[in-house]
Amino acid sequence: MSQQSVLYDVPGPRQRRITLISSLVATVVLLIGAYFLIYRPLDENGQFSMELWGPLVDPSNETFSLVWKRIGTGFRNTLIAAALAIVSSLVVGTLLALLRIQLKSLAQRRFTGFATPLAYLLRGLSAVLSAVTRVCVEVFRGLPVVITIFFVGRGFPEFGITMDTLWYLVIGLTIYNSVVIGEILRSGMEGLPGGQREAAAAIGLSPLQTTWMILLPQAFRIMLPALISQLVVVLKDTSLGFIISYEETLTIAEQIIGSLDNPIQVYFVIAVLFIVVNYSLSKLAQYVQHRLARGRRSTVAHTTGAAGTELETEAVPGTTT
Repeated sequence: MSQQSVLYDVPGPRQRRITLISSLVATVVLLIGAYFLIYRPLDENGQFSMELWGPLVDPSNETFSLVWKRIGTGFRNTLIAAALAIVSSLVVGTLLALLRIQLKSLAQRRFTGFATPLAYLLRGLSAVLSAVTRVCVEVFRGLPVVITIFFVGRGFPEFGITMDTLWYLVIGLTIYNSVVIGEILRSGMEGLPGGQREAAAAIGLSPLQTTWMILLPQAFRIMLPALISQLVVVLKDTSLGFIISYEETLTIAEQIIGSLDNPIQVYFVIAVLFIVVNYSLSKLAQYVQHRLARGRRSTVAHTTGAAGTELETEAVPGTTT
């Protein structure tokens, strides 16, 4: 019996017909509703006229090249900020996950090889650092990312830290997303079977070597879908750069709307661009995940096959390896 039939009853022919008919009726109702509630009001207000769409879709329009040049500039700035924030968030988040895992392992040590006062000092220091990192994680994960970006963009200059607006945005995004990525990786490492740590300790690996060489690579592979989802969030959150006057895509879109007075058309085009990029990232994540899974299956199959051949050779008398 298949797993699906255990979880729920497989629909019969009558139920499948009812489902098909219900889906068709719901689709027709949605299309009719979209026509009367969306298309007709927009058409009556002239939102489909070439006067509004021309600067975006008609190359012969006098403002077409200028509009797309500005959109290209904004989208390039968006991708630059997103790429820098993604790299820095992955690096800082990985280090944060390693730190929290190491602090947790240190909190369980008794430091028996040290003098008693020093052992108590080291245990107390480990507990304090663990509590500090936990508080920082909860604070920065609980803050809305827009507030983080605002305080970085407005607070750093107050302390004499002046830099390009791009870096204010990157630092604000990194502070928030590195904490989230760190928690994703930490949960992935802690969810692995405990026998792997015991096996690593048995062959003489230190806790740091165990985390870096054994646990972390597996956590990256297991938590890859969650990581890619968070990277997509980083790309979308670059639109919050408007609060510190960073010229990303939405900021430039507002400038175009102020000149052409066509918000629906401009925002529709910007939405399509973001959807295409985010969909491409999602498909890339699926491809990488499938390649990693395929490589792991092939490695396991090769190892199993080699072990089976060795056992078969040993079973045949007089056979040499």
